[in-house]
Amino acid sequence: MKKISLIFCAVLYFTSLKAQQYQPSAANLQQRQWFADAKFGLFIHWGPFSIPGSGEWVMNDRKLKVANYTNLKDFFNPIAFNAAEYVSIAKNAGMKYITLITRHHDGFSMWDTKYSDFNIMNTPYKKDIVKMIADECHKQGIKLYLYYSLLDWRRDDYPHETGKTGQNTGRKGKGDYASYLQFMKNQLTELLTNYGEIGGIWFDGHWDQTAPEGEKDRSSRIDWKYDELYGLIHRLQPQCMIGNNHHLSPFSGEDFQMFERDLPGENKSGLSFQTASDQLPLETCETISDSWGYNLSDTRYKSDKELIHMLVKASSLGANLLLNIGPMPSGKIQPEFQDRLAKIGAWLKINGESIYGTKAGFLKPTKSWSMTQKANKIFLHFLDNTNDPVTFEPTGFKKIIKAYRLDGGDPVKINFKNGKYEFVNPNSNPTVDDVVVLETK
Repeated sequence: MKKISLIFCAVLYFTSLKAQQYQPSAANLQQRQWFADAKFGLFIHWGPFSIPGSGEWVMNDRKLKVANYTNLKDFFNPIAFNAAEYVSIAKNAGMKYITLITRHHDGFSMWDTKYSDFNIMNTPYKKDIVKMIADECHKQGIKLYLYYSLLDWRRDDYPHETGKTGQNTGRKGKGDYASYLQFMKNQLTELLTNYGEIGGIWFDGHWDQTAPEGEKDRSSRIDWKYDELYGLIHRLQPQCMIGNNHHLSPFSGEDFQMFERDLPGENKSGLSFQTASDQLPLETCETISDSWGYNLSDTRYKSDKELIHMLVKASSLGANLLLNIGPMPSGKIQPEFQDRLAKIGAWLKINGESIYGTKAGFLKPTKSWSMTQKANKIFLHFLDNTNDPVTFEPTGFKKIIKAYRLDGGDPVKINFKNGKYEFVNPNSNPTVDDVVVLETK
């Protein structure tokens, strides 16, 4: 009898475990494929934190108290904001989606929320930024993803006493995660019921409750109840993807994996010790300058060549590039950002076939070249003027039957010797990225 009971309990346990495993819907799988094909998106870091002109971490970095920081809402009046212009700039840059900051670590909500007074409707502007962006995205055919911070430097119920950041904002006592979790559920419900179809939720802040990146044990000091948060999102909008910038391998219930300031497999930032998933779509997020939010003193702008190479290398690793802008407090987008986005868009109008809908190349990128693939085509991207040859054996195909430059279609000589192909940049005057198309069978 005891043995039967144990077997019965084991069956119940494994049945329950299986029931809890996340099974993405057909709509979600379709959204993942769209996302993997899209390759290029716009990240928008913007809010009252832009007013001091010191980046989005100004509240934490300057050790500002909650009461003092809250005064910023009375100065946030972005009269130069134009949602149609924002979306058009992204679209003309060749971007397929926008990821908008709805609530950053400072706790300010960029929409008309019922669950916090620290929101856009209680500023002189009094207009719902999320709604305007959402409406314009739907109108112009751009997918909308929403960034949402898991941590909060203002709220007393956030478990601030165990967090790494926001320790100087004047909060006392202990947090109440049950209360804070309900607050997040309420806000996420608003975002997923009032603004039409949402492509995905981009979470950030899990790392506030863990040891630093690179430590052996990075388990969280609190139980975030992701099964409840993720379950809510997938119930409200089954196609909605979930990503979490925790700098760890993906958790159950997540639909894409992101890398902050790194390409998958790299760790130049010191944040990306995790292995790239071979099951989920990948995304790397980066800045045009050195800052995410508006920073008056940051004038280190990456060139359009650097940014195009970043997009190419991300694509050659099977990842998207989410490229950030930090608008001014007025809502104006810096001309330095606009100029670079326009130049990327001009390049994509000619070379977009080698980026959109591609998969990772069978050879990893180098400093001199990258490779993307689509159907029976291999795209070789020559990134500098060193004329370093690309040499490879037939991999996944029998032979190359045609080679030509993507820009103009001029034929390229096929060199095959000792069972290997070899190609060099056929352009005697190398440009930002010279793309050679290899058709195979």
